[in-house]
Amino acid sequence: MRLPKTAHTSRPWRIHEIAPDFQVEDVWALPTPGGPDDLPRLIRQLSPGGDAAAPGRAGPTPVPGLLPRALFATRWKLGAWFGWDKPDAGLGTRVGSLRDRLPADLRDAPRGPDLRAVPFTFVFQTHDEWAAEMANKTVHTVMHIGWVPDGAGGHHGQMTVLVKPNGKFGTAYMAAIKPFRYLGVYPALLKSIAHRWQSTPA
Repeated sequence: MRLPKTAHTSRPWRIHEIAPDFQVEDVWALPTPGGPDDLPRLIRQLSPGGDAAAPGRAGPTPVPGLLPRALFATRWKLGAWFGWDKPDAGLGTRVGSLRDRLPADLRDAPRGPDLRAVPFTFVFQTHDEWAAEMANKTVHTVMHIGWVPDGAGGHHGQMTVLVKPNGKFGTAYMAAIKPFRYLGVYPALLKSIAHRWQSTPA
């Protein structure tokens, strides 16, 4: 379920102090009902073998369905043609990593997982937050997964996409892909997350 941006901005997340110059693009409640300590379980399901999806470069995607796969394939092909995903357009070249901004307690904490098949690189993890980043010629993006109470004694995941577009081109790119994200990618991704959560023992 898509949530208002205040579902993210109103919570005392550590990501606010790390990425204050990023804007909230999307917020989604994840279909992952659980207990107060289940964030690591969700992150393990997103990360093993790199089987999590994100636009950015060619590679496998766990998002089921012909439409999402076709959208990712088209994005990767365009990226190859126009050089959107070259190394000099990414982290450490075009933009610095958010890990350079971390306070000591987050920087020295145990390292969480990257999403290995796609270019999302770990930033930090706490008891109720995990964040990873990627960058290309169009945008610098943060995927933030929070673990929030559901108001009925349980908890669930909340996924927020934070973006810092690369100038007017990046802003136009984000606007152009918005319909495809909402109609094709996000519904399939949420369905895949729900299926994996229900079929994997706690």
